[in-house]
Amino acid sequence: MDIHNRGNQFHLSGEPDLVEAAATILSELYDQTRDGTELTPEMVHLHLQQSSVAEMATGNVADNTVPFPSDDVVIRTRRVKIKPRGAHQREYVKNVQKYDINFGVGPAGTGKTWLAVACAVDALEKAEIQRILLVRPAVEAGEKLGFLPGDLAEKIDPYLRPLYDALYEMLGFEKVAKLMDRMVIEVAPLAYMRGRTLNNSFVILDEAQNTTPEQMKMFLTRIGFGTRAVITGDVTQVDLPRHQRSGLVNTLEVLDGVKGIGVTTFDSKDVVRHPLVQRIVEAYDRHERDTDTDR
Repeated sequence: MDIHNRGNQFHLSGEPDLVEAAATILSELYDQTRDGTELTPEMVHLHLQQSSVAEMATGNVADNTVPFPSDDVVIRTRRVKIKPRGAHQREYVKNVQKYDINFGVGPAGTGKTWLAVACAVDALEKAEIQRILLVRPAVEAGEKLGFLPGDLAEKIDPYLRPLYDALYEMLGFEKVAKLMDRMVIEVAPLAYMRGRTLNNSFVILDEAQNTTPEQMKMFLTRIGFGTRAVITGDVTQVDLPRHQRSGLVNTLEVLDGVKGIGVTTFDSKDVVRHPLVQRIVEAYDRHERDTDTDR
């Protein structure tokens, strides 16, 4: 298909289905920028990813492509408006809003943690919960970090940086700092959760693939009244010792079929980072499948 433009006038030529899809994307991009929003390469990539253009061009139609999301699944926080990208992200957000316990499982870059934080901030601003807890197992990804100085929060800051970054963007640095001083936002290493009962909270357990089965059972039994929990992880990136089974993998098997629990599984087509990340994830998946076949 060929695209030519003169100013804001575009001429599209090629197969009718491709022309129609490209015209739809152009219209959506214009709609997105009507309020003065700057058009970025990331926005263009996301719209292309959600459309059927790439799939029709290759003959590989994805089963989770949907039109650009409408406002029925938009998360609005004080500073930003977050729109789920694709069917799996939309399903994930709807599950978080519906169920008290949710699992988001899939590769890096699919928005699992980002959307969980967005839902937590939204619930806090609507006064549906009283506090947000950020929980993560302190497991290094192959490196030995050694002794870390500082108090408890400072020691695990490196592990929680993705959660902090999302909070800063949605609430602002000063607001987050104030909420943390008042313990409205709390940092809680997984090992320190034993013995607690969490009421009226939104709890996010990130990198759950690095928990043990015992830790996952302990965490899930902390949930009290008025509390929602979101557990995220990527079962292909387990950093536990080789003999140790992932608590996330074990829990998904144990809780299979249990009512009232939401599970959303993401795949490489849901990756919303640089286009190369999607190809890297797919390449690793192919390599692991080929390796398992050869054994």
